[in-house]
Amino acid sequence: MNKVILILVDGMRPDAVAQCSHPFAKEATENGRYFSAASTVMPSVTLPCHMSLFHSVTPDRHGILTNTYVPQVRPVKGVCEVLRAAGKKCAFFYNWEELKDLSRPDSLAFANYVSGHVYGYEEANRRVSEAAKSYIESDAPDFTFVYLGRVDAAGHDCGWMSDEYMEAIDQSFECIETISRDLPDDYLVIITADHGGHGRSHGSDLPEDMTIPVILLNSGIKRGVREGGNIIDIAPTVCKVLGVEPDGEWEGKPLPLE
Repeated sequence: MNKVILILVDGMRPDAVAQCSHPFAKEATENGRYFSAASTVMPSVTLPCHMSLFHSVTPDRHGILTNTYVPQVRPVKGVCEVLRAAGKKCAFFYNWEELKDLSRPDSLAFANYVSGHVYGYEEANRRVSEAAKSYIESDAPDFTFVYLGRVDAAGHDCGWMSDEYMEAIDQSFECIETISRDLPDDYLVIITADHGGHGRSHGSDLPEDMTIPVILLNSGIKRGVREGGNIIDIAPTVCKVLGVEPDGEWEGKPLPLE
């Protein structure tokens, strides 16, 4: 393995993965290494959780506590900055604009943004997935991040685990399959979420908000359900696969791949 695709489904709970009717959800959890009860960080809110994922520190260290970005007082390098310094090519595909600040200027080779608010998240999910698939096939970046926002939008509009939410889960796995199917063996695909949710909200320390799935897909990884895992472990895992030293201030540890 020497390339990584990280696909994040905003607001996806592990029990929603288990109930998903799209066949690729079952295929991924059965054929991959599945951390079925991994943990996110508090506050369990989208931008703080993403900052922790990309910078491998908790919000009390990076300082982002809401969905409004503010510059870090004591900056920690993110995974894209670390990879760029090592000569790696990174690409972003996303449909929630606030994520533009996850990487600093000059750390990305390519970025594709489709507004979920303008096009609707169902269409925006489809567009970013197809764009990611095309770019991966043509340019083979070392690290690709794909963000799918429809599930979180459905949770806020109709409730977590509602019919509309589960329909969004199904479509998200359709998008994941579009990206993941027929990849060369040197790709590791990581499927995860930033947080869960309950009712029509999230942000608390309830298990429904704090528990996330992490699925690792590659034919060379030992399959099966594993305990543990934290969102801050993902960036070190990416670096391990790509053969790059993690930043010294990162708090997470690589997820076991053997």
